[in-house]
Amino acid sequence: MADVTTGIDGIARCAWAGQEEIYTRYHDEEWGQPMHGDQRLFEKMTLEGFQAGLSWITILRKRENFRVAFDGFDPDRIARYDEQDVERLLGDAGIVRNRAKILAAIGNARVLIEMAPGDFDELMWSFAPETHVPPETFADVPAQTAESKAMSKELLRRGFRFVGPTTMYALMQSAGMVDDHVRGCHRATTPAVFAQA
Repeated sequence: MADVTTGIDGIARCAWAGQEEIYTRYHDEEWGQPMHGDQRLFEKMTLEGFQAGLSWITILRKRENFRVAFDGFDPDRIARYDEQDVERLLGDAGIVRNRAKILAAIGNARVLIEMAPGDFDELMWSFAPETHVPPETFADVPAQTAESKAMSKELLRRGFRFVGPTTMYALMQSAGMVDDHVRGCHRATTPAVFAQA
């Protein structure tokens, strides 16, 4: 697979973005952009957990359904979910129906609401590396890093679930804690620019 592909709009992008509009817009407007806020990062964590074992495009296509099913990813509301809510979610064909992942989302919300406002954001961003050299090719993109392993370990210690180091590196990429747009992509930054950002 090539590292970069040119879309029908003539723009060069990371090849994983393909040609489908929902994916190219995600690549151009969201992936790798710094994201802050407890609720936004909780949504990201939850969706990355649901993605485990699946392709991200599957989750992306269902994201709006997830937002409806999970009350906009409001952790206060999700933390109050009971078995009726679990059964409701298991019956919702618009999302990924996996009991373990649903229970993890509810449990993670309960852990998060015990934290002071802003502490979850601060915790997550505390693992962002001070410097990160953007990859030349996809072969240079790791599945996990020392930082994602440390993030995973701390989240697990606090009681979060479905937060393995590979899943957390995917979150770090998508939430802009690292910039893994490859060389030649219109969103790629040079190492010198990124190091100064």
